[in-house]
This record gives sequence, structure tokens and C-alpha cells, in this order.
Amino acid sequence: MSIYTKTGDQGTTSLYGGKKLLKSDLQVEAYGSVDELSSLIGLVISKNKKTKKFLTEVQKDLYQIMGSLGGAKVDLVFIEKRVLYFEKEIDQLTEKLPQISSFILPQGSELSCWFHILRTVCRKTERSIIKYYSEYKILNTEYKTIQYFNRLSDLFFILSRHYNNQKEVIIIK
Repeated sequence: MSIYTKTGDQGTTSLYGGKKLLKSDLQVEAYGSVDELSSLIGLVISKNKKTKKFLTEVQKDLYQIMGSLGGAKVDLVFIEKRVLYFEKEIDQLTEKLPQISSFILPQGSELSCWFHILRTVCRKTERSIIKYYSEYKILNTEYKTIQYFNRLSDLFFILSRHYNNQKEVIIIK
């Protein structure tokens, strides 16, 4: 079986259930952004085995969210529990880090930089989902997805600091 179907050659794609949309549609952009984030997480897993289990769980979450964004009936009940887990991890890691009162440049150790990239792509994903929800007037019950990405990007920021090996460059005001 060939990998190419030629069905997208006219700029459309099919969602779950057969609905066709332009590849530029906000719904396609939203789940495509989630896919991009998941792929980058895979790269970070290859760089650091310490976070493999956690990041693999995040990737599994992202596939559930992508399914939901793609039109499948997916129960996103796990999100609330995962957000609480993110907050717990953020709090525990933050206790061990020096307090900051200025901006931190996204540089330092290689792993720290990768977590900064995850943070920025996660924020872009969040914006794509917000744009899609806003345009299609998605019910407020779906906004828990936005909370998931908001908190996940916070955690990526803290992980970037955690793995920076005291190489943070702080911009003094």
C-alpha cells in the first residue's frame, strides 16, 4: 500500500468521520500544531531518557487531544488530573530553583534550549486552539484543553530552568 493517496493534492484533508476541510482551516491548524509539539517532544525524549516516561505520557495525551480536535468523540476527562500533576511538578521543581525577577534568555545547556523550544511551540499550539475555539464558537467545556497547554508550557519553562545547569542568562531590568 502506498503512503500517498493524492486526496490532499487539491489542498483539502479529511477529518474523522469523513468531513473534508481545507488544509488551511483553523481546525486542521489546531490539531496540526498539537502534532508538531508531539514530534518535538519525541526529539527531546531522544536527548534525555530521564524524562522519557513523563514525556511519553504527554504524547499519549496529545494524541487524545488531536483526536478530539479532529472530530472524534474522545473523553478528555484525564486533562484535569494531568493539569494538577503539572502544577505539582512545577511547584516541586520551583522550590529547588533560584528565584527570578527578570526575563531569562532561552539559552544555556542543550537540553534547556530544547525545553524552551517545547515551551514556545506549546504556546503556539495553545494560540491555535484558542483561535479555532473562538472561530467555531466551541463550548466552554472544551476550554480545559487550553488550561492543559497553558500549564504544560509553564512546566516546560521550569524544566528548561531545571536542566540549565546554572547557566541561566538573566536580563536585568
